[in-house]
Amino acid sequence: MQTTVTLRRGRSTAFAASLALVAAIVAPAPVAAQQKFVTIGTGGVTGVYYAVGGAICRLVNKDRAKTGIRCSVESTGGSVYNVNAIKSGELDFGMAQSDVQYQAYNGAGSFKEADKDLRTVFSVHPEPFTLVVRKEAGISKFTDLKGKRVNVGNPGSGTRSAMDELLAAEGMKVSDFSLASELKADEHGPALCDNKIDGFYYGVGHPSANIQDPTTTCGAKLVPLTGPAIDRLVADHPYYAKATIPGGLYSGNPNPTQTYGVLATMVTSAKTPDDVVYNLVKATFDNFDEFKKLHPAFANLDPANMVKDGLSAPLHPGAAKFYKEKGWIK
Repeated sequence: MQTTVTLRRGRSTAFAASLALVAAIVAPAPVAAQQKFVTIGTGGVTGVYYAVGGAICRLVNKDRAKTGIRCSVESTGGSVYNVNAIKSGELDFGMAQSDVQYQAYNGAGSFKEADKDLRTVFSVHPEPFTLVVRKEAGISKFTDLKGKRVNVGNPGSGTRSAMDELLAAEGMKVSDFSLASELKADEHGPALCDNKIDGFYYGVGHPSANIQDPTTTCGAKLVPLTGPAIDRLVADHPYYAKATIPGGLYSGNPNPTQTYGVLATMVTSAKTPDDVVYNLVKATFDNFDEFKKLHPAFANLDPANMVKDGLSAPLHPGAAKFYKEKGWIK
């Protein structure tokens, strides 16, 4: 904490000297004076993004006495919000789906202008798009959602951005639903079980509490996302890939669910200092075994893939420096 002393005219020089002495005594140590505060934007508090941010901050803060960097996590609206907040300087780092990262850097999708200051740090877990429905709703494929009550994702989320792209590929519109709610991820499960919606579409790492709850509480079912429209999306967009949600991962859903998805990625700005990014990736990968244990979705992560897969914006120089030292990139 910095101590500021204001001297008024007419005070004695002895009194001024004593105040100066007090200020010197309580002045912060050199490391604290140089302390940097960084914030990672994530998503809803029950989602995997929040777990990723919390895990990384925990590892960064272990070394804060040495690095002078203190890390905090902010729950946000998700990918699109995080990218925009990084651009405006409100956030230092943020989680973003690989499709949102691509669109932001190239000025596509919901982004009117290309953000050429966007930089990647690493990718994390796969995020299969998951369609979850009430078991009584009679929904076995995406087009069965016509005339149904559907949660399309909250504004600012990567889920909402991807839903818009899928609707276009299927030749559908939001108006095809009898209700298009915009609930956050931690709200759509209870809404499903309370019969306020018939289904929700959600991009997330698995297993996810936001899917586990409705499948356990009210027998919700996972529906495959397959077919010609999905095939075209995957073929035409480098940030998409086919994915499979394992059978038995959720109560009452014993069979594998075929779908498609993206990767979760950590992004930042070119304006973020190199040493800050370097120390963040160093804290993560020097404690990688500990990091992987912090959430089941991290179990199969491989650093060799994390430094290249799903990264369409340039690597931040601070991250690239660490990866070169490790021999992961040239």
